[in-house]
Amino acid sequence: MTDLSAFTALADTPLGPFASKPTTLTDEQEEASAMLWQAPDGHMKIGVWECTPGHFTADRTAAGEYCHILSGRASVTNADGSGAREIGPGDLLVLPKGWSGEWVIHEHMRKLFLIDAG
Repeated sequence: MTDLSAFTALADTPLGPFASKPTTLTDEQEEASAMLWQAPDGHMKIGVWECTPGHFTADRTAAGEYCHILSGRASVTNADGSGAREIGPGDLLVLPKGWSGEWVIHEHMRKLFLIDAG
């Protein structure tokens, strides 16, 4: 039998402690997250993430990511400066496997993420 998982109140899901964002380009930017589910083979992970305002680089060369924005606002740009997107609550951002670029968090952000390394 398949075990069905459901998660509610994602805006209120407790997170781990905030820590310095490793790829930040802004002093004192911090992030926190909580893993909700992981596939037995480890190729897919779903969780909730928050980040304080600031600017950071991101690299999705090993796995794609789907981001459903729960709160906050950000700008996301490809590494070559093209494709700028403004995102906010209710938006779904798709970062395909192989993508790299930069995020600028304008307002403290919370998102649901799904990382797919398959």
